[in-house]
Amino acid sequence: MLKLGSVLDRYFEITKRGSTFSREIRGGIATFFAMSYIVVLNPLILSGADAAGAELGNARVAAATALVAGVLTIIMGAWAKHPFALATGLGVNAYVAITVATNPGLTWPDMMGLVVLSGITMLILVLTGFRTAVFRAVPSSLKTAIVVGIGMFIALIGLVNAGFVRRVPDVAGTTVPVGLGFNGELMGWPTLVFVFGLILTIILVVRKVKGGILIGIVAATIFAGIIELVANPGSQGQGVPTGWSLVTPSLPDWEAPDLSLIGEVNLFGAYNHLGFTAATLLAFVILLSIFFDAMGTMVGLANEAGNVDKDGNIPNVDRVLLVDAFGAIAGGGSSTSSSQIYVESGAGIGEGARTGFASIVTGLLLLLAMFLTPLIHLVPFEAVAPALVVVGFMMVSQVGQIDWSDWGLAIPSFLTFVLMPFTYSIANGLGAGFVSFVLIRLFQGKAREVHPLMWAVAGAFVIFFGIGPIQAILGVG
Repeated sequence: MLKLGSVLDRYFEITKRGSTFSREIRGGIATFFAMSYIVVLNPLILSGADAAGAELGNARVAAATALVAGVLTIIMGAWAKHPFALATGLGVNAYVAITVATNPGLTWPDMMGLVVLSGITMLILVLTGFRTAVFRAVPSSLKTAIVVGIGMFIALIGLVNAGFVRRVPDVAGTTVPVGLGFNGELMGWPTLVFVFGLILTIILVVRKVKGGILIGIVAATIFAGIIELVANPGSQGQGVPTGWSLVTPSLPDWEAPDLSLIGEVNLFGAYNHLGFTAATLLAFVILLSIFFDAMGTMVGLANEAGNVDKDGNIPNVDRVLLVDAFGAIAGGGSSTSSSQIYVESGAGIGEGARTGFASIVTGLLLLLAMFLTPLIHLVPFEAVAPALVVVGFMMVSQVGQIDWSDWGLAIPSFLTFVLMPFTYSIANGLGAGFVSFVLIRLFQGKAREVHPLMWAVAGAFVIFFGIGPIQAILGVG
């Protein structure tokens, strides 16, 4: 009788991909800690009232967010066999809560209906092979730039989450958008937790200690707990600028998960209230965001994990994209907004995760978090941020693979990886890179070298970037 371990090894190709069960488990735990903040943050982003004055409710959003993320991540691991975790995408949920919600007459079920329709459209694009074909039409240098850009983005997320880098208030009267710490100085106990975690993680990684990234997260979390007990620095949400950025280390009371949001969606409600043109434009922006955010994240993570062939293709890429498409449908159908591949999966990959077994570990922990919220509230951003900064370095190190001698590739690559962190959007970086690549090749007299799908994608991004003027011309929005 075959041993279970050997069966799992062959199914997930753990040994073949140069990994071990212990690395996969450590990687799955590291990814969970790196992304678990979304269970706390998503309810805050979606906390506003709709046109009817109804609110989704923080507890309900938190429970549904954890459930959907857990199930999708397990499916990604068991079926697509990649160490990619899924959860509510921060770009789309903010767009729904801030932009879509401002349209008169829309209720939360109406808004989530647009997300579901975008997911259904995405599913059709995957099943017809269009999304995979677009991925394969991207030049290798641009794919590398995506990896680099996501690395820079991950690092910036870590620095911002830790409060090490902050937005400079407009009242400062300066054109500099960000600065060091608070008023140009590193202040507060939470910042010390980040610095401690970063130095420790760097030392462990440089010394090639097994589990270095996860050890860094755990050590910083313990340190944060001690700081909270001794100094009680407060939180930024309570008006303390030098306090914890979002999650204050604590052990809150247990609450049974409320999953009543599942199924509260009105597919065509937005069309009934806004009309075909206005609703379609809103859905188009959501579609483009989830289409290219996921593609960019997938490329970056797969390259970092070494799960690509010599031509840059990703095994089971169709399955990965199908799970991602279902993520938009499931997210909209549960009123948590579109779920997508999470860039924080890089923390697990940096810990050694190479297969879907790590995703199953992450998914199970997310399901557990639905019942045991203390697991979420114990780990502040400042304890996880060092891992993201170190993983960002690992991904940016691939910048040398870009063909810098060909300016038709070099300039679009540069715009791709610079604009991802500077605009806080993977889709924006991809759009700038794709559009500039097509234009430069055109003016170089090399238009025939551009794949037809790249022309189509560049055209779609022109609409994406110009959606404001387009809506003004059409008199909608």
